[in-house]
Amino acid sequence: MKDELANNRKAWVDAAYTLLIGAGVGAVKIVPLAKQLKTSRTSFYWLFKDREEILEALLARWEAQNTQAVITQSERYAATIVEATLNVFDCWFDPAIFDSEFEYAVRSWSLQDPAVATRVQRADSARLGALKAMFARFGYPELEADTRARTVYLLQIGYISMHIQESKDTRITRIAEYVRIFTGQPCTESDIARFADRHRARFRTSATPAAKSAT
Repeated sequence: MKDELANNRKAWVDAAYTLLIGAGVGAVKIVPLAKQLKTSRTSFYWLFKDREEILEALLARWEAQNTQAVITQSERYAATIVEATLNVFDCWFDPAIFDSEFEYAVRSWSLQDPAVATRVQRADSARLGALKAMFARFGYPELEADTRARTVYLLQIGYISMHIQESKDTRITRIAEYVRIFTGQPCTESDIARFADRHRARFRTSATPAAKSAT
């Protein structure tokens, strides 16, 4: 019974996610959700107290996925700062790790709701803190670590907030140069090869970015 309730609750949150992504928070209402799930609106109240509770479930999902993704990827083992930065880049290339459309939708929502804006600010602070700690781990002084962390993060949030659409080939060819700018260190061919292997379906051989050989 408990598993069934959890599955039913997840189905409602999944439907709310779909409406949020497709039409914004204003579309996340009980009747449209019920229609999407082909059920009655009364079944909603077996699982949620009110609309605010399912909206809270959406925010909790966003925090658990996107904020935790940046923190987890920045803390992954890496032998060099280049490898560590490419671990973070996994977020931007794999929507199963970091959902950019979800990020855009929540940030748009935050423009309408001060409470959500506070949650976004808190998430930004946690993510920036994790990235700063990543640079500090590799010996960057505090101010430099903070500045590099902001450069990495705010550039990507700018991409998301502006809803910039680029081909994967375009983004891929810039990887090595982005890493050099963000870290002050060159990518080696092995760095790029390992990253490409993780995202094989998104790479074409001809699009693999140039990298400097290790010396």
